[in-house]
Amino acid sequence: MSLRTPLGHVRGLGTAKDGTHHWWLQRVTSIALIPLVLWFVISLLSVAHADYETFQYWLSNPFNAGPMIALIIAAFYHASLGMQVIYEDYVRPEGAKFIALLATQFVLFLLGAIAVVSVLKVALATV
Repeated sequence: MSLRTPLGHVRGLGTAKDGTHHWWLQRVTSIALIPLVLWFVISLLSVAHADYETFQYWLSNPFNAGPMIALIIAAFYHASLGMQVIYEDYVRPEGAKFIALLATQFVLFLLGAIAVVSVLKVALATV
């Protein structure tokens, strides 16, 4: 027996358990971003005045390309989760909320994919 109304069932509105998972993912990505951003800042300072070939050599190391891709994925996913919360809390009516969510998810996925491909292209290019 369900306590949800038929309208809530059709809309897919669940219990508060659904928000806990979203909240938890947002916290996990924010914690993952702390060491990744620190690594990124320190790494960029070490190659700040390098030419392209030196930077490419630096990025071709798997211990640099891996965290760079992890940073990109975590940052874009964290941004997606944050924007979803903002839209759910502040955007009305439901149609505008759905379109904003869909457009944001698409743009963030596209930009994240472009960023990952760019890192791979630089990292895997022959020197």
